[in-house]
Amino acid sequence: MTISYQPGIIPQWTVADRLRKARELTGMDQTEFAEHAGLSRAGVSNAERGQSTPRRSTLKLWALSTGVPLRWIETGEAPSPDGERASGLPQLDSNQQPFD
Repeated sequence: MTISYQPGIIPQWTVADRLRKARELTGMDQTEFAEHAGLSRAGVSNAERGQSTPRRSTLKLWALSTGVPLRWIETGEAPSPDGERASGLPQLDSNQQPFD
């Protein structure tokens, strides 16, 4: 198999990918995580493989159980430190005076 390198490509992770990654951060396998979160192992497996679309309440439970922000699980975007949507634009100081 030939793999070609293309600079600047950013991998796109699906919700299923992010659910798996969040669970893996806990160090638990699917069975342990299912027991910890009160989910079925089949439900965890189906969600991580993209075979089912978890309800928002399940995504919230997943976030709470893993310590990963719900926003990242849902969108792939990291929350900004002040809780506002990370826009990628620099934060401006309220004092717009140039510094010397």
